[in-house]
Amino acid sequence: MDESTYKLLEKWANDEFRSVNGQIEYLLHQKLMESGRKKKE
Repeated sequence: MDESTYKLLEKWANDEFRSVNGQIEYLLHQKLMESGRKKKE
């Protein structure tokens, strides 16, 4: 991941009180749900 993308992701994560890894996990989860590849738990 390039530095500018990481910095944007880091700011977004901080805004939502998450770690960068937590933010990535959250975003992946959201996209998997939206695409229908993951069912609601």
